[in-house]
Amino acid sequence: MGRFVLRRLLQSVVVLLGVTLVVFLLLQLVPGDPVRVALGTRFDQQTYDALRERSGLDRPLVVQYLSYVGHALTGDLGVSFRSGQPVTSIVLERLPATGSLSVTAVLFALLVAFPLGVLSAMRSGSFVDHAARVFSQFGVSVPDFWMGIMGILLFAGVLGWLPPSGYVALTDDPAGWASHVALPAAAVGLVTASILTRFIRSSVLEVLAEDYVRTAEAKGLRRRVVIVRHVLRNALIPVVTVVAVQLASLVGGVIVIEVLFAWPGVGRLTYDAVQARDYPVLQGAVLFVATLFLLMNLLVDVLYARLDPRITLR
Repeated sequence: MGRFVLRRLLQSVVVLLGVTLVVFLLLQLVPGDPVRVALGTRFDQQTYDALRERSGLDRPLVVQYLSYVGHALTGDLGVSFRSGQPVTSIVLERLPATGSLSVTAVLFALLVAFPLGVLSAMRSGSFVDHAARVFSQFGVSVPDFWMGIMGILLFAGVLGWLPPSGYVALTDDPAGWASHVALPAAAVGLVTASILTRFIRSSVLEVLAEDYVRTAEAKGLRRRVVIVRHVLRNALIPVVTVVAVQLASLVGGVIVIEVLFAWPGVGRLTYDAVQARDYPVLQGAVLFVATLFLLMNLLVDVLYARLDPRITLR
């Protein structure tokens, strides 16, 4: 186990180096001067040259990239062009907002997808099964921002039950946080639930066709015991991968939802960095999301070995 984790961590470093190189090269193709955007419309040449030199943009591209990687290995992701604050602290400040939204959305998705997927598989071909598949197809086809807009119109505009946008920290006001997170979490969670419903249904159907399930039923075990001990325990192992990947993707992939609901998370930070040509912040946000993906994949592999003794890590 220790050797496996160490090898995966070393491989992750190589992958992150590739991510930093791709992002760095792509940023060079983006039109616009980040220094001019940071200074605004009124500045003199001396101020422009000073900020460009301080940001390291006057050096060759190879030197810029190597300098960035060297500092990143020590945890220094640079300084924001716009605010002058360290990128690491900016990303960490936005992490609680995105983390709370992502976790809430995944929990909401599991509450919907788990019973719906299992019930659909247990009653394959029934009305419940058809309804579950229609819901799943609808959730996959409809974008989350459309659901967010419909939620704002209905629950904030017509009914007035929930605020249309904004953010309240969980530690400051739990009730206020819950009312503000409900709409964005539901918009994202419904899409995630549709994906999980299809996956859970397929996984349960596959396990129901296994010989050991028929053997357990032939021995006279009650249906509930067979489902809980044999079917769900084995069917939900692959679901761990989907849940982990969905959680990691939500942390870096809810940009539109965070902009729509004025949610101050990592996605909104990335959007603002693109608008302002704030390259250090954009690079730091992408690097953070890539690191999270790699760590979640490593965690899934370790959990697989713990949940299924047949799996060995080498």
